[in-house]
Amino acid sequence: MSTALQSVPALGTHPADGSLPSRAETRDQLSKATYDLLVIGGGILGISTAWHASQSGLRVALVDAGDFAGATSSASSKLLHGGLRYLQTGAVKLVAENHFERRAVSREVAPHLANPLTFYLPVYKGGPHSAAKLGAGVFAYSALSAFGDGVGHVISPAKAQRDVPELRTDNLKAVAVYGDDQMNDARMALMTVRAAVQAGATVLNHAAVTGLRFTGGRVTGADLRDAVDGTEFGVNARLVLNATGPWVDHLRKLEDPAAAPSIRLSKGAHLVLRRTAPWNAALATPIDKYRITFALPWEDMLLLGTTDEEYEGDPADVAVNEKDVEQILHEAAFSVRDQQLSRDLITYSFAGLRVLPGGPGGTSTAKRETVVTEGSGGMLSVAGGKWTTFRHIGRTVMKKLAELPGHPLADDMQPMGSLPRKLPLPGIASPDAVTHRLLVDGAGPQPQMAPETARHLATHYGSLAFDIARLANENPDLAQRIHPDAPEIWAQVVYARDHEWAETEDDVLRRRTTLTIRGLDTEEVRRRVGELLAERRG
Repeated sequence: MSTALQSVPALGTHPADGSLPSRAETRDQLSKATYDLLVIGGGILGISTAWHASQSGLRVALVDAGDFAGATSSASSKLLHGGLRYLQTGAVKLVAENHFERRAVSREVAPHLANPLTFYLPVYKGGPHSAAKLGAGVFAYSALSAFGDGVGHVISPAKAQRDVPELRTDNLKAVAVYGDDQMNDARMALMTVRAAVQAGATVLNHAAVTGLRFTGGRVTGADLRDAVDGTEFGVNARLVLNATGPWVDHLRKLEDPAAAPSIRLSKGAHLVLRRTAPWNAALATPIDKYRITFALPWEDMLLLGTTDEEYEGDPADVAVNEKDVEQILHEAAFSVRDQQLSRDLITYSFAGLRVLPGGPGGTSTAKRETVVTEGSGGMLSVAGGKWTTFRHIGRTVMKKLAELPGHPLADDMQPMGSLPRKLPLPGIASPDAVTHRLLVDGAGPQPQMAPETARHLATHYGSLAFDIARLANENPDLAQRIHPDAPEIWAQVVYARDHEWAETEDDVLRRRTTLTIRGLDTEEVRRRVGELLAERRG
């Protein structure tokens, strides 16, 4: 057992002022009110819609059977990107729109949660694309972003290997360069939940729908069961939105048992590995004319993926299998040296399900578009889309609500055009400035915060990092690291419990911190986190 863990016997703190209401209080609030909109599904589509609906003046409730962003929304490739591959199909307008959203999020809405990332596209002898083609492609790609990330260009293999020592240089002819952005998807989703709550939404995770409520044949709410303590309760609403992602057809069948399938699922798997050398750029390696495999520096680790294959099982059972591991490592080996691809370096793996419109053709060429449909009972179902355009998806759903026959909500909501288009997420601040302040403010009688911890807090919480620092200053035990090989401190666990709806060990270790993806969620860490979570329930 590490020294850091041995010395954490008394971490408990009472919920600070401004902490979340209890689950019982939230259930009581949900049960007594009639909401304009009940959003079922706390992935990024549901969260974004709840945020925009609350901004527009509607009374909104948001529930999820598991954790917020507990499924597909925390199993992405962690990118905000324009979609370089879409240029091959001539979708110039789509790429330009994606770039606009990407830059809005990373520069104005959440600069504290997103960071620029340079991408290298290696061109190998005998590969699917020529250096001239990729050079022209990255130039056009950067032009569609108004060259805001620099001008796409081509560099030599030697220059690329200086930035990425593990780049395979055998038969490497040239490297094309372009820019996009990266994020921690789970934390971006949590901050958007906070934004929705600040705008007036009532939210509850770990609350599963057991049935829909009907009035005159119309869906007017849902019955739910609290997964934490088993309490059953209900929510009434004028309109219900089904944003359950891979489970969207399951909920549609509760509305209409005869409902035909509306979606198909594509599984995407990823591996997380410890790095063997610095990675100052990401690799985006063409596998064939249409597919790219990524090697991404992320959270001090290396993220590899992804796969793309049709999935027909229970969404709850999706997992990485041996075939996925072999495929990801095999495809990564096109451009990454063998020593970086040892299985001994793998710390974590995860898989998510892309929701695609039903229809013929392979999943890899299917459009990543958002589809909104209305069921026989008036329930709206939304599915599809991509992380980069999560704000646009929220606005799209709101426009659909305003255009419903009879305009049931139009009189109670502000038009989307009258709302701020680039409202920032909570904690917006310069990560560099926050890091500096955390280090300077810690130069008093308390031990100074480690630079890597200060930087981690600044890039995952923005200015809210000061709340965590205050917890650590008030209780020195909370300033200790959860694990000596990770930057997180125990104050983050208490903060996740009291301010970020964390109910389970996985809520904390997988989605509110990076301990799980680093392979550091040891039995002792999980035990102590569980004790801290139980203190609030107690």
